[in-house]
Amino acid sequence: MFKGLLGKKIGMTQIFDDNGVAIPITVIEAGPCYVTQVRNQETDGYTAVQLGYDEVKPSRITNAEKGHLKRNNLPPLRFLREFRVVDPQVSEGDKVSVDLFALGELVDVIGTSKGRGFAGGVKRYGFRGGPKTHGQSDRLRAPGSHGSGTTPGRVFKGAHGPGHMGNDRVTIQNLTVAFIDPERNLIGVKGAIPGARGGLVMIRDARKA
Repeated sequence: MFKGLLGKKIGMTQIFDDNGVAIPITVIEAGPCYVTQVRNQETDGYTAVQLGYDEVKPSRITNAEKGHLKRNNLPPLRFLREFRVVDPQVSEGDKVSVDLFALGELVDVIGTSKGRGFAGGVKRYGFRGGPKTHGQSDRLRAPGSHGSGTTPGRVFKGAHGPGHMGNDRVTIQNLTVAFIDPERNLIGVKGAIPGARGGLVMIRDARKA
């Protein structure tokens, strides 16, 4: 059965359980989402459910997207994302909300991490840096020598070093659903999720639960 939602990260807060223990949670405004397309093995070569989220003015989307949504009389939607699923059990045009999930259920949350631009080795990978003494003046955060003078005489592909950091698709697995508010389309998961406030996230049932 298909279980998936699109939403926006609201931010972090905390709630307290029956024993007074503080539980850090991330609040997500999830849905309502619309099933914009159901892909199947016969016509598409794979099975998946495409969801649409975030109603916008018609001028904000392309004519191709308008035609795609018009097939099922759906409003203009800003985001369209697919969820791979074996047995969808939903139909095009259906509306889904946070009622899909239950308290205590495990979910995976997918988001885009914050972009950090070009970062050095110390920030990007936690390099130790050079010594602070013995005459060093400008090598404190430098990565040090890289590659050898003889064999192989080059730097291997994928070696850690300075470069672009963040702005990657990140999946956090097995987060517990801590609270659900269907009236306000809110869902809270225990722990942190990737991305900045207001960023788009995908919620699905945990693959490795």
